[in-house]
Amino acid sequence: MVSLADIRAAAARIAGAVERTPCLPSRTLSALTGADVWLKFENLQFTASFKERGALNKLLSLSARERRRGVIAMSAGNHAQGVAYHAARLGIRAVIVMPRGTPNAKIANTRVHGAEVLLEGDTLAEAAERAREIGAREGLVFVHPYDDPAIVAGQGTVALEMLEQAPGLEALVVPVGGGGLIAGMACAAKAVKPGIEVIGVESRNWCAMAQRLRGEAVRVGGDTIAEGLAVREVGELTLAMARALVDEVLVVAEETIEQAIVALVEIEKTVAEGAGAAGLAALIEQRARFAGRRVGIPITGGNIDSRVLAAVLMRGLVRDGRLVRLRVTMPDVAGSLAKAAAAIAAHGGNVVEVHHQRVFGPASVRSPEVEFVLETRDREHAREIVEALARAGVRPAPLEPEVSA
Repeated sequence: MVSLADIRAAAARIAGAVERTPCLPSRTLSALTGADVWLKFENLQFTASFKERGALNKLLSLSARERRRGVIAMSAGNHAQGVAYHAARLGIRAVIVMPRGTPNAKIANTRVHGAEVLLEGDTLAEAAERAREIGAREGLVFVHPYDDPAIVAGQGTVALEMLEQAPGLEALVVPVGGGGLIAGMACAAKAVKPGIEVIGVESRNWCAMAQRLRGEAVRVGGDTIAEGLAVREVGELTLAMARALVDEVLVVAEETIEQAIVALVEIEKTVAEGAGAAGLAALIEQRARFAGRRVGIPITGGNIDSRVLAAVLMRGLVRDGRLVRLRVTMPDVAGSLAKAAAAIAAHGGNVVEVHHQRVFGPASVRSPEVEFVLETRDREHAREIVEALARAGVRPAPLEPEVSA
């Protein structure tokens, strides 16, 4: 088991080479969730993830002979970038094996740092198998992303800093992939402040740690916006530490993770990837669980593909009723479209898109459909616009169903 002494030694070892990121209160998120929310901005690390901490601690623990041999790692992205960046700084050859479905941004960023990137396997487990084969063949030192005492100790430095910056914290809510972060943070936090609660968070589609802790067979899979949590095989070391030190592991919906990403962008003006927003998702989904408590959340990473982020933000507008799709049927006579547009404008709606459908659709050829995409203040405002259209003699269909939340 990793000890507090190991974590303090890791903190001294990596000092000056990784950022001591801010841990700040959020009044708006506190009002939103009912808890006293403190955010640890690990997305401000150079590679935009806490993974640098464990990666650097591991690399610095290698012997001179091991450094000459070089290292190999398997990763869905953030561990890869941490290993690549610090290996380049230290003059160590780094080979990174990534699953084929890894986001392009993480592949590109890993290559930028000078690592040799190989895309192998469809899952992290398959990538790990290939990495071990290549490492054995080429004599490279395998750097596991989570099931390694040096990695766990490095990740534990997040909790040391949080409790120095916000000593009044009563609970830590920590995203869980393979378990390296929560194992290290729980070890540090429970040693420094025994009464603190440490709670893990996993995606509903990928909740291997929760299943293992309950003694269940692991059944995970499917699409997720939080690829950093998409781990089938949690570490044996991290599982043992979680059993001893973690109070509970919560499971959250994919939609809530999306909602948390949007909240962090709009409220805190900070970008979080899916895994990085999972802690806040737990507070949004389980308000009663954390109401009135001082809760620390690490924003573990900010490496989200720009296209995915854009889609999440647009879906957030739909979810909040600030972007709605409305279909209206109107007579095919001059002025009908202008009449509908005028009614929308008169009630403060902003037309983003218009599609005039004369051929397809159920309406009569004399009563074509027009589809509007509108920007509104909220869903109640959208309903007011629908009512105004009806009063103006335009027949609106019900508002498009909102994205489920």
